[in-house]
Amino acid sequence: MNPRDPRSGSAVPTGHREPEVELYRALVMQSSDCLIVHDLEGWIRDVNPRACKTYGYAHDELVGMHLRVLDPDYDERSEGGAIFDRIEADEPMVFEARQRTRDGHVFPVEVRISLVRFEGETLVQGLCRDITRRRESEQRLRESEERFRLLLNDVEMVAIQGYAPDGTTQYWNEGSRRLYGYTPEEALGSNLLDLIIPEPMHDEVRGALAAMARTGRPIPSSELLLRHKDGSSVEVYSCHSVLQRPGHRPELFCIDIDLGEINRGKRERERLQTELMQAQKMESVGRLAGGVAHDFNNMLNVILGHTEMLLDDLGEESHTRAGLEEIRQAAGRSAELTRQLLAFARRQTVAPRLLDLNASVEAMLTMLRRLIGEDIELCWRPSPSLDPVEMDPVQLDQLLANLVVNGRDAIGRGKGRVVIETGTAELDEASCARRAGAAPGSYVVLSVSDDGHGIDERDLPHIFEPFYTTKKAGEGTGLGLATVYGVVKQNDGFVGVESELGAGTTVRVHLPARAGATATPPREAPAEVPVSVRGETVLLVEDEPAILELGERLLTSLGYEVLAAASPGEAIRVAREHDGPIPLLITDVVIPEMNGQELSENLREGRPDLVTVFMSGYTTDAIAHRGVLDDGVRFLQKPFSRRDLAVRVQEALEGR
Repeated sequence: MNPRDPRSGSAVPTGHREPEVELYRALVMQSSDCLIVHDLEGWIRDVNPRACKTYGYAHDELVGMHLRVLDPDYDERSEGGAIFDRIEADEPMVFEARQRTRDGHVFPVEVRISLVRFEGETLVQGLCRDITRRRESEQRLRESEERFRLLLNDVEMVAIQGYAPDGTTQYWNEGSRRLYGYTPEEALGSNLLDLIIPEPMHDEVRGALAAMARTGRPIPSSELLLRHKDGSSVEVYSCHSVLQRPGHRPELFCIDIDLGEINRGKRERERLQTELMQAQKMESVGRLAGGVAHDFNNMLNVILGHTEMLLDDLGEESHTRAGLEEIRQAAGRSAELTRQLLAFARRQTVAPRLLDLNASVEAMLTMLRRLIGEDIELCWRPSPSLDPVEMDPVQLDQLLANLVVNGRDAIGRGKGRVVIETGTAELDEASCARRAGAAPGSYVVLSVSDDGHGIDERDLPHIFEPFYTTKKAGEGTGLGLATVYGVVKQNDGFVGVESELGAGTTVRVHLPARAGATATPPREAPAEVPVSVRGETVLLVEDEPAILELGERLLTSLGYEVLAAASPGEAIRVAREHDGPIPLLITDVVIPEMNGQELSENLREGRPDLVTVFMSGYTTDAIAHRGVLDDGVRFLQKPFSRRDLAVRVQEALEGR
């Protein structure tokens, strides 16, 4: 290296070169850093090749140039005295600065300067390292860290905290605030033991933090029950990590996932799945019950019909009469069971009306008190100003009687209380999500409570299933609440039960309120009408031979002329071949070839004055919608008695 006079440009004498000097010169010339030697006033004496390449000047151009040409901040940095006056003789100064190339490009450098004495003169040796890439990397790192910090802070479903090895909180994201209730201002600087760790876990947590800081390895993830700001428990799945940066103490991080939220969602999904499966099961059982009731009603019709005819043929003193009466009573009880099955299956025939629920309940109180007996108190608590509900009064009677009898049986032989209440409810989407079968809207609520022994939690999911009973053998059929369920569902409502062993039971029935409608007054029971027969011709169609034979015998015994047919095709042929009038058709609804409604329409094309009475064990969509008979439809429910048949035929023929 040949220092030059900045004014003359001539080389400064170097004297004798020792081998060490030559070695130093070789190192400097090959250095990847820029070397600039200048005097204390800032005039450059010598540079290495890297400096020439970096700044874009030739060697001869740089030698003799002042530093302010290369350093845009030279004057500012030298303000108040030359920076070189502050350099310790035995300790270099390191700082960051900006440098400028020949074409005006400014770039960052790290400068290391130190004093050297050469041939009695004090010079400054400066090493400049281009730190552009380092600055860019640092900037990218800062931006990445900022993005990561913002990302972590915005993750609300995951709580992330950073701790020092002693448990001092150093990071607290928005998810932690949501999960534990503490704001970052409250949490930062506090110890996690005081924030979220229950006291029994303090020693265990201290040991875990110490182990992570000592080994640099995270402890295994686990499920923990931690503490919210309000003192409540927080169930979390906790994962841990250790961050070790050079020159820094280990940083411990924890990621907590709210298991309470997950478990609530899981429980809600399980509840909805259970309700769906229960609804599907109830629907399947309902279809089965309807089919069984239909076939069973046919058999009961044969039993009841023939029993009645035998009783009519026997004298009052016959020794077989008592046995036949027992048969008729048993068949009657069986018919009641099928009616309950049809109610559950939502296939019983109904005639809905707008009812004042309070007035309807009050009209039943005397009968209900007789049902429960003198030892049980019946309390009636009506709510004022109820909107009407639309349902068949007979169904309301069924519903109330079953609920009150259920309460009576739950109380048993001791004294107790059954309470009937009415009220209203407005349900939104959120409320309906917690109630099986509910839809948003306005409801009138009928509640029946008892202070009996209650229902075991294991039995609650099954209490509306037909033939499921918690009573002892012989004390119940298991159709009471099944009937209630069917009645309520048929009327677009829903029913729920609250019960606890030893604390009684409450059944709440929600029926849609008909706001703005006016309830119709109760109808009085019709007076007994004597049956009169004028010998008209009746076309009877039934595919069950026993029912066809029974119907023919009953109608004949009543004085009618009967044309019997076992199928629609036969009925059409018989009607076509009959010369006289046929004022009445009695047909089963469910028959082969075509249903009863289609048969009636076919026959009316040739006999427009033909009147039809439909008979069935249950209603179908052919003549009813969800059990509600279409307008003008005359229906005879199986099983029917001789008098039922006589009255329905007379009403049809008289146009009633």
